[in-house]
Amino acid sequence: MSLSGLLSQLLNGLADASALFLVAAGLSLIFGVTRVVNFAHGSFYMLGIYLAWSFTRYFGDGPGYWAGLLLAALATGLIGAAAELLVLKRLYRAPELFQLLATFALVLIIGDAVLAFWGPEDLFAARAPGLSGAVEILGRRFPQYDLLLIAAGPLVLGLLWLLLMRTRWGRLLRAAAENRDMLAALGVNQAWLFTSAFTLGAFLAGLGGALAAPRVPATLGLDLEIIASAFVVVVVGGLGSIPGAFLAALLICGVKALFVFVGQVHIGPWEFNLSKLTLLAEFAVMAVVLVARPWGLLGKPPAPSSQALAAERPLVPAGPGLRRAYGGLLALLALAPLAAMHAPYLGILLIEILIAALFAASLHFLTGLAGMTTFGHAAWFGLGAYGAALLLKLAALPMEAALLLGPFTAMFGAAVFGWFCVRLSGVYLAMLTLAVAQILWALAYQWDDVTGGSNGLIGLWPSTWLARGPWFYYLTLVLCALGIAWLRRLAFSPLGYALRGARDSSLRAEALGMDTRRIQWAGFVAASLTAGMAGSLYAFSKGSIAPDVLAVSRSVDGLVMVLLGGLQTLAGPLVGAAAYTWLQDTAARGTEYWHAVLGLAILALVMLFPAGLAGAAAQLRRKHP
Repeated sequence: MSLSGLLSQLLNGLADASALFLVAAGLSLIFGVTRVVNFAHGSFYMLGIYLAWSFTRYFGDGPGYWAGLLLAALATGLIGAAAELLVLKRLYRAPELFQLLATFALVLIIGDAVLAFWGPEDLFAARAPGLSGAVEILGRRFPQYDLLLIAAGPLVLGLLWLLLMRTRWGRLLRAAAENRDMLAALGVNQAWLFTSAFTLGAFLAGLGGALAAPRVPATLGLDLEIIASAFVVVVVGGLGSIPGAFLAALLICGVKALFVFVGQVHIGPWEFNLSKLTLLAEFAVMAVVLVARPWGLLGKPPAPSSQALAAERPLVPAGPGLRRAYGGLLALLALAPLAAMHAPYLGILLIEILIAALFAASLHFLTGLAGMTTFGHAAWFGLGAYGAALLLKLAALPMEAALLLGPFTAMFGAAVFGWFCVRLSGVYLAMLTLAVAQILWALAYQWDDVTGGSNGLIGLWPSTWLARGPWFYYLTLVLCALGIAWLRRLAFSPLGYALRGARDSSLRAEALGMDTRRIQWAGFVAASLTAGMAGSLYAFSKGSIAPDVLAVSRSVDGLVMVLLGGLQTLAGPLVGAAAYTWLQDTAARGTEYWHAVLGLAILALVMLFPAGLAGAAAQLRRKHP
């Protein structure tokens, strides 16, 4: 360890922080004005890199190179404006989670558009002319281009401050972030304001990608990779605070640089390689900040409100007709193996749908019934999967025991982490659950000796008697049906009614003597236990697991299923899980660009059925009894 080595790593961290700040600043601006949690923001960053590769190749070296980078950012801003006008503008009055669903559909569409236009190979942009060399700092060589990036962050921060503080447009943006209703009462054209804010945010994401192009290869998958880090920066800095985003980017990238610099750490008999835990660092920072200061470093605490949410149609227990429908569905599922004799793939697809239905039902219990939005529900699915796998592999338990005990790993993890999570609400709760899931994902990805690292664990097959014929399918059907029935029973238990009371008005619930945090904690643990059962079944249905069972994409898949079915009906997650799994499977077998097909289908469903498929069916029954 040396001073020059520390300085070199900190300079690398500053360069990374500047590039990350540009993306996070655009995301913070969009959320502050439109209140849209924009999952497609990472896609705009990825587009910036690909467009920079194309434009710099076309314009060549010299001034044309820099013009190419700027054109890439401008083109990305225009694409963002088109997405806002064609999609999001139609959904501003829809619930926030449906806007999230629409932006996820854009991620799928843009990802396949990039694949079709540029292909699957990684693309490396040319080095910046005049800045391809290195300078010597304290005896160590440091890339010249990284010095440019270090300067770019503060420069953009200063320009944004001038734009927001010294122009009429900036004052309108700040007013929209504070009180949109008052702004509308003053006659301001909010549609134009939202479009311009979204365009600027997309431009900043594209600029971040364009400036990163000489350092980062253009590759598919950058969208979800960068959006997770950008969310962390925005939340740590404080939602809507651009200076906070800059400070958070410096803090997070500085901590990651220190991890790389320190390297090996010895604590008693244990040895840890911190340089391998950089994936963990940023989410650990976010978790600590949210626990200590829930509104972020420079964010403002939300104003307390005594208003209850708008009254919703109350949930009622299933009537005789619905019970008969559920019984008929179970009978059909029990007879399904007869059809699977002639179409073996049908049995595999049905197992996937059943596991997805249990996972979606557990997420619906939290998000719909209890009102606790989570972006990290895959944490409990993955803990159940890894718990079952490790009990089989390390503890040498029989497969049946590992399957049934695996979910308790998820329950224990939820009891520990949930104690912190339920102290937050809204977007901050969602982001803390995302941090927990990403911390667990990073541990699974980098703890090679226990989890198998990126290779995962293999050889997780059912016992011999279960592998014969349809018996594993029947076991999955029974466990999933029991799990869903238990969640439904909880919904009409005192815990379920208390969760709905805390969701609708926590102040009123507390005034009635309810311990809302303990009630939400109990609901959190119950939902996580059933998600863990889904993960345990998944591990043995696939025969192997990898860290992707804990990834952001799996949490998003669960949200998509819940929202497609409908938040306001207990049948919604079951309908959504079946529809989404079937759509995904059909599109994947039908075309190479199945992500785009799935995204277009999701957009169509969101536009046509804003209450979800089951919600639309319930509305139709009420209109035509």
